[in-house]
Amino acid sequence: MDLDILMAPIILFIIFVAPIWLILHYRSKRQVSQGLTEEEFNLLNELVDKADKMTQRIGTLESILDAESPEWRQRHER
Repeated sequence: MDLDILMAPIILFIIFVAPIWLILHYRSKRQVSQGLTEEEFNLLNELVDKADKMTQRIGTLESILDAESPEWRQRHER
């Protein structure tokens, strides 16, 4: 009796869930192994450029703050 209750979910899992799970798993593995597309690579380079510009801007702002208010770092670390 207990075995019959477990068989239905197991059969449903094997017929429906497992094949979809395997297909999606191997599709994602294939996409990862192919690497970045040209569009993704260009987008990544754009983001790197923006991050570099932002780093320079932050450095500039910190140097301005250091010149105008030398103790600003101690006040805002609390």
